[in-house]
Amino acid sequence: MLGHYLTRNQVADVVQRRSERRDFFKKSSGFAAGIAGGAILTACGGGSSSSVAQAPPGPSDADIFNFALNLEYLEAQFYAFAANGTGLPASQLTGTGTQGAVTGGRAVTFVDPVVRQYAKEIAGDEIAHVAFLRTTLGASAVAQPAIDIGGTDPNGAFSTAARTAGLVGPGVAFDPYASDENFLLAAYIFEDVGVTAYKGASPLIQNKTFLEAAAGILAAEAYHAGLIRTVLYAKGVATPALRSSADAISNARDSLDNSQDVDQGISPIGDSSNIVPLDSNGLAYSRTPGDVLNIVYLNSGAVSRGGFFPAGVNGALVLSSALA
Repeated sequence: MLGHYLTRNQVADVVQRRSERRDFFKKSSGFAAGIAGGAILTACGGGSSSSVAQAPPGPSDADIFNFALNLEYLEAQFYAFAANGTGLPASQLTGTGTQGAVTGGRAVTFVDPVVRQYAKEIAGDEIAHVAFLRTTLGASAVAQPAIDIGGTDPNGAFSTAARTAGLVGPGVAFDPYASDENFLLAAYIFEDVGVTAYKGASPLIQNKTFLEAAAGILAAEAYHAGLIRTVLYAKGVATPALRSSADAISNARDSLDNSQDVDQGISPIGDSSNIVPLDSNGLAYSRTPGDVLNIVYLNSGAVSRGGFFPAGVNGALVLSSALA
């Protein structure tokens, strides 16, 4: 269990992680620049297939928005049940691909009125995101896939995620609806992932209207993530296990998505809080769609289903990344 401050070895580990994150950003920037350069050459008619390597075609803007819609379905259903006791209306679930049901979900009996109010605010935002993306995509919007947000099955998604983080043992369920604290930790599983997903997708979006919309949702998700991290951090003053549990979830996410150690927990670094997870340049980091799917599928391999999406997601981007 982590205390209120990191040990000298842990501080050294944080410095090392920041160095790794800096290298990661350099690689990511080069990748983005390569895509942009290939697009410019193609648009200007420069080069030829024999003399200039052409960038492979990437996902369309609709593919990216549909990928985001899958994630918004997951977040909206979790928050809607936790805050209101009901999920999304049936009219917001249809679309292309296979429509699936939601497993689990129920209202949290909140003790702290502030947490209850936060939950209701985020639920409203996530429900609005689903409606907005569906309207933007029109007839091409994907249907909600099967989603597992249950809290009583020891083999369910939340329990598996908690077990990956070492929060529960074999055969023990993690119930995100059992308490304010469990709800916050469950929300923490999602929020940082949403921010990094939109950040990673932004260089791939071609249409400026779509890019502006994605930036707006990214900003909202960043507010949500900061809020959840702040509440866990504050409550961790009296209950340090909340901070150490959030750190363990961060490490679990890092163990699933790729070989880069970029995710960050919330425990203090020296005399500074760590509410906002950034690199040494003060920038948020990115995840590819495949890396995001590693986390929500709860699998470090290249798979097409599992975890919170037991039958996979709908759309063109369905395969997670192989851990390298």
